[in-house]
Amino acid sequence: MTSDPRDRDLDGLLALAVDIGHEAGALLASYATRTDLDVRTKTTATDPVSAADHASEQLISDRLDAARPDDGMMGEEQDRDRIGTTGLRWVVDPLDGTVNFLFGIPQWSVSIAVEDTAGPLCGVVYDPNRDETFTAARARGAWLNGSPLHITAPARVGDALIATGYSYDSEVRRQQGVMITDLLATIRDVRRFGSAALDLAWLGAGRWDGYVEFALHPWDYSAGSLIVREAGGVVAHWELELGGATRRGLSAGTTLVHDHLSAWLRRSGASDGGG
Repeated sequence: MTSDPRDRDLDGLLALAVDIGHEAGALLASYATRTDLDVRTKTTATDPVSAADHASEQLISDRLDAARPDDGMMGEEQDRDRIGTTGLRWVVDPLDGTVNFLFGIPQWSVSIAVEDTAGPLCGVVYDPNRDETFTAARARGAWLNGSPLHITAPARVGDALIATGYSYDSEVRRQQGVMITDLLATIRDVRRFGSAALDLAWLGAGRWDGYVEFALHPWDYSAGSLIVREAGGVVAHWELELGGATRRGLSAGTTLVHDHLSAWLRRSGASDGGG
């Protein structure tokens, strides 16, 4: 019996994403102790970008151009959203957790996903500091260094540990701080580690029980959201007025935890943000 050609294609896409993610991770590690990182800012004075971000994205885009020249690509640092002809688009965060990287905090990652019209098809989140490779493929599962991942469920909501993140915009952060106090009274605690891609990957690995964050972009969550879903979790998109603008957000967790997060978000004024 021969395998479905689509399965072979998916295997190849995932293997390519892993290879490129590892190359980008090694490049970033070589930048970690350098002092010539040409740090600049983007949306606010606390939202940095460095030569390491740009070098990693250039490596990734060069490798994809060589291997998959007809695919589309969306990358964070080059303001690039190339429309391809294959129906596939690569969604790339070359360095998720730039602030951590610049401060020497070993909590940053490379995130690479491939999407089709139905959303993420396969994804990789690579953590060079721990040499952990989180992978997922639609309808085929999620893995950490080749071992299957399964999201864990707390016995009750009060035991749930939730990961989150905050905006670079100070007014949005202030509003998020007010919101989070309501949630804190109902769960075990909140953690804020600074890499959305790793937050989602760690959720899939059972290292916490839920995740919620606003002011996100597709490159922040595309690979990680697939890892959560394929590990057995629930993911939903939201919209919420923060800082005078509509911000897109994402929540994820087991059914029990996610239902609790959804109720809290609706109380806070959030509405369904679609897929």
